[in-house]
Amino acid sequence: MTTAPTTEVLAAFGAPTATPRLLDGGQGHTWRAGDIVVKPTGDPRETEWRADVLASLADSAEFRVARPVGTADGGWIVDGWEAWHVVEGREDHRRPDDVLRAGAAFHAALSDIPRPAFLDTRDDPWTRGDRMAFDEFPLTGSDTVMPLLEELVAHRRSVDLRSQPVHGDLLGNVLFAPGLPPAIIDWVVYYRPTTWAAAVAVCDALTWHAAPADLVRRWSHLAGWKQMLIRALIYRIATDDALAGVDGPDPAALVPYGPVITAVTALAG
Repeated sequence: MTTAPTTEVLAAFGAPTATPRLLDGGQGHTWRAGDIVVKPTGDPRETEWRADVLASLADSAEFRVARPVGTADGGWIVDGWEAWHVVEGREDHRRPDDVLRAGAAFHAALSDIPRPAFLDTRDDPWTRGDRMAFDEFPLTGSDTVMPLLEELVAHRRSVDLRSQPVHGDLLGNVLFAPGLPPAIIDWVVYYRPTTWAAAVAVCDALTWHAAPADLVRRWSHLAGWKQMLIRALIYRIATDDALAGVDGPDPAALVPYGPVITAVTALAG
């Protein structure tokens, strides 16, 4: 949705009604009006659940969150749009350890929140990739990715870890600003072990951002580390495959996964 929110939508959220500015990122449909960010809503149940949780989350010295903006009548959605307060900072893929520490603090604050019901019916490439990673969905894929997926599944073992609400895409959604705690934005909600959320961030950093190879071992104290890394890789590769269409991704696009798969499968556990 590249069409800007209407002045009526902006006014309902208390945002300035002058022409909003399209932001980089946000899949090309996120707009800023004054100190408020407005974007299209996906599943309304997820939007409302996330807004309720983040509106009531206690302040922390270890992380900030983007707080939701409500309407005068207490709602979180107006004509298919949701709004959030701007938080200061910039993402920095060169700081994966700081991202993981911020994520750990964020997840600790969410540890007692029950599993949201909307996850039962959410169906998109990311959710299907997640379920495939945890053996809740049959292993399927294009001829391009199946050798990678089968190699990872050969190393997958059962593991007993507690699940809770987590952020499934931390690396690009933690902002850093001088003198302030890291800010968590664009919460992609999953109900998985916190180690899995950390593993996704580590795999992203290694695969796409040239993070040092020893990042894998620096976080090996986390429970079920190898098994969550394996599931993180299955999740990302299966999702990439689904998004690419019936023929799967270009083989060249999968090359960066190779060294990460080798490093992860070589771990003990």
